[in-house]
Amino acid sequence: MSQKPPVRARTSAMIASIAAEGQRTKTAPFGHALVELAGQRPEIVGMTADLSKYTDLHIFAQAFPDRFYQMGMAEQLLFAAAAGMAREGAQPFATTYAVFASRRAFDFIHQTIAEENLDVKIVCALPGLTSGYGPSHQATEDLAHFRATPNLTVIDPCDALEIEQAVPAMAAHKGPVYMRLLRGRVPLVLDEYGYRFQLGRAQVIRDGTEVLIVSSGLMTLHALEAATALAKDRIGAAVLHVPTVKPLDTATLLAEAGRGGRLVVVAENHSTVGGLGEAVAALLLEAGVTPPFRRIALPDAFLDAGALPTLHERYGISAAAVATRIKAWL
Repeated sequence: MSQKPPVRARTSAMIASIAAEGQRTKTAPFGHALVELAGQRPEIVGMTADLSKYTDLHIFAQAFPDRFYQMGMAEQLLFAAAAGMAREGAQPFATTYAVFASRRAFDFIHQTIAEENLDVKIVCALPGLTSGYGPSHQATEDLAHFRATPNLTVIDPCDALEIEQAVPAMAAHKGPVYMRLLRGRVPLVLDEYGYRFQLGRAQVIRDGTEVLIVSSGLMTLHALEAATALAKDRIGAAVLHVPTVKPLDTATLLAEAGRGGRLVVVAENHSTVGGLGEAVAALLLEAGVTPPFRRIALPDAFLDAGALPTLHERYGISAAAVATRIKAWL
């Protein structure tokens, strides 16, 4: 008796857009925003390590071929060269995958860019669990590396709108910046809330009386979906979006966490070690603000390969998993 072959995860599902079926999206918001800004700022150059198509920088390359630098599969060279160009007055936007910046080229970023406080913008795709290709491509510890790097501003945008707005804010900020990048077809959500990105500011996206979800990046999308699901059970969930992971907006975090009677849950697309959850926990404890506190994060482990929806559910960061865990804690 013949058996059916095992079902394999489709490659497209392992690295495709994080957008859910039917969700509104924008294609390549980073690439288009950079082209628009570069038309006004001739000092901007685009650089990548053989990944222009997969970081949406190919759009910049088409618009400004004389200001685009393809460095080949050599991430250390990419960031050393970006540092050199910044010293000569250019403003490089250097792109690669988050794993390659945070692991393979970390020392070059630390020594040639951050220590020298140079005006280099590091924009990295596949942050956290946004690839199904296993530990080689899953940057589950990038925030831990870069939060610990002096002089470096760290941004984790939520959707296409925020990416578009973050690009000119990064360029206006003098100094090195690391931004996690959602690429390809990127969900569009924050426009429904009249949101406007401000570097260094956390913002309440929706209010609620039972639980405060503190989130960044992809997890703000899931937190908003979870809050909608919780509302059907008459649970009021607020969502505080923290796009700037470093420096933290301490005033807003303390004010919102200090509102009595709410469970505080930090939700992040990152390891439990060294990310937003630890940063918020330390801030609250040192300030003497001690609400009931929980974290939703990726485990301190090497994660599996597979289709992203399956992995998000398995590791507890899907919207449904977030809602289920919050109901259990309440």
